[in-house]
Amino acid sequence: MRFPTACPHCTREIQAEFTDSHIHDLTCPHCGGRSCVFVRKQKFELLFDLGTRALMDGYAREAVASFAAALERFFEFYVKAHALEGAAARGGDFGAAQATLDRTWRHVASQSERQLGMMTLAYFLREGREPDFMDGKSLGSDFRNRVIHRGYLPTHAEVEAYAARVFALIDRLLTELGPSAAHAELLQELTFAAHLETLPDDVTAVFEEHPGMFRARRFGGEGPVSAPRTPGEKKALGPAPSLNDGQKFQQALRERGQLLRAFKGEKTLP
Repeated sequence: MRFPTACPHCTREIQAEFTDSHIHDLTCPHCGGRSCVFVRKQKFELLFDLGTRALMDGYAREAVASFAAALERFFEFYVKAHALEGAAARGGDFGAAQATLDRTWRHVASQSERQLGMMTLAYFLREGREPDFMDGKSLGSDFRNRVIHRGYLPTHAEVEAYAARVFALIDRLLTELGPSAAHAELLQELTFAAHLETLPDDVTAVFEEHPGMFRARRFGGEGPVSAPRTPGEKKALGPAPSLNDGQKFQQALRERGQLLRAFKGEKTLP
């Protein structure tokens, strides 16, 4: 998956390909200037965006794999956020907590079932209740397995419904995490800082915020209807109707479109 970025030396557009580390060492094909682009975007956000793009381009089966991977990587993100949040509450050293977390995660890194177990326990310890989303129906496990392991060719509608379910779950858990998500996001910042220290003097560092589906939901807006400004207006309008998974997914698509246009310097729609 490629994304456009501007050369900091000549300002002309160049194309970069997303990397697993979200760190991109680039040489401009126009002026030869060297730069390093750091993209502040979590792995699960990028994977979900890859699935969205595949679905919109007509590659339904390929989209399922990206959505499923996004959910797994979000569970990893949640577990790490919870663990680091606990270490911070105990006054522990962040570096030591990170090292312990990395060693612990290696025991389950290649086993999805064990990762689900860690997510189940992390949610219980943090929220004090049983996770109500670990059944096969909520996770869409049967559909995912039919597509990925048994070669089932899904329809666009089936994949969109699966994407909506995955999106709603991640969106909900991100909301429950709230500011605590910053503990896991700090891991990426530390990786960036370590690479930044190794850059030669002639390499310009560029940090970019790329709007994704969940960033749109967290920072985009209130959706199609603006929030009431006064208690009187709020009472007059009554409670907002609850949205189902599909409606939330479509709303996020609209919000993401607005943010993407703003990011590219284009005029946003009213």
